Amino acid sequence: MPKHSKRFNKLVAEHSTSKLYTSTEVFDHLKACSNAKFDETIDVAIRTCLDPKYADQQLRNSVVLPHGIGKTTRVVVFASGEKAKEAEAAGADFVGAQDLVTKIEGGWTDFDAAVATPDMMKFVGKLGRILGPRNLMPNPKVGTVTMDIGKVVQELKSGKVQYRVEKAGIIHSIIGKASFGPKKLSENFACLFSAILKAKPSGAKGTYIKGITISSTMGPGFMIDENLARTEVEKASI
Repeated sequence: MPKHSKRFNKLVAEHSTSKLYTSTEVFDHLKACSNAKFDETIDVAIRTCLDPKYADQQLRNSVVLPHGIGKTTRVVVFASGEKAKEAEAAGADFVGAQDLVTKIEGGWTDFDAAVATPDMMKFVGKLGRILGPRNLMPNPKVGTVTMDIGKVVQELKSGKVQYRVEKAGIIHSIIGKASFGPKKLSENFACLFSAILKAKPSGAKGTYIKGITISSTMGPGFMIDENLARTEVEKASI
């Protein structure tokens, strides 16, 4: 068992972490628990019934959160000609073609997202072993292999997040910073959760969503009642 600090143990004692909360209640507790000396990140872990080793149970997509994630996303774009100019105009941090591929092969990965035009993938494909494990590989399934470079770069800079189911069937994602406050965090969570519900793979068997836990960087995790969260999301979309 990992040892926790006195601060962490005090938070657990003051806030019940064993009960199920609604997706609106939980952010009040998170606000009270996010008292570190920096602006803590708020993370969501959603446990599903999915087993990604099967093609029809894989889930990987992206969604633009209404309030962003509270950090500046550094975006690289693999493009040439007019599309390279479009990327630069949209605010891409680094733009290049084969020269950018060579730079990354040399070990440089100082960025948070990568976008490529389809014609560049013949060069970018060799970076799979470097970018794949870091979840940075451009992928048409999440819209990062596209000719609409300007739009995608703007979305990434404004708060678009990628999510995918991992080997254990869990989806991890950031939904913002503690400073956002309960309302904005609740709206970001609702947007993410709604997208995951709509993207349910055809091969999902049994209960799709098995559990939801939300936590801050230095705080305890709080469990959300997935049925109530689903109801709240459905009501919000009416």
